[in-house]
Amino acid sequence: MQPLRAASADPGFVPGLTGTTDALRDAVRDAVPDEASGEATELVGSDADASDASDASDAPDASEGQDAAEDEAGPADGPVFEAADRRGRIVADAEGVRLSYDEEACEFRWDELAAVESAKGRFGKRFTVTVHTPDRRWYPIDLLAPDRGRIAAWEAELDAVLDAYFDDEAS
Repeated sequence: MQPLRAASADPGFVPGLTGTTDALRDAVRDAVPDEASGEATELVGSDADASDASDASDAPDASEGQDAAEDEAGPADGPVFEAADRRGRIVADAEGVRLSYDEEACEFRWDELAAVESAKGRFGKRFTVTVHTPDRRWYPIDLLAPDRGRIAAWEAELDAVLDAYFDDEAS
């Protein structure tokens, strides 16, 4: 008899779900000390070597800062929706929609979406966004707003992003 291999047993089978595995976390943890100790040994030496190494290391840092500024400037051209509470977060921008709740996260590009709907609680401060995919799966996330007025602002911001990026006639 084969073991159960489905989304109920392994979240890796859910499309769009991007979680970190223990092996990946260990690999990152192992790589960071190696890089730090490598830089430390490169900088050890004579004073001239140390000053040359610091000058050389300053140049890549400046270019990395410019690249980061260019990356941040790219998606900031259009509207961006971002809402969060103590456990969950929703971000919708030019790249797509990203949902995260506690330690779980999923990302959807705009061409992967069939619909995005939002709803607010009738009496409370709950704001729900549900992402629907063409294969009839849906991914809801609930956020608690700081006040009821913030929910109306979140809905307006989400509508602006959906109007700008989501092509509802393509799905």
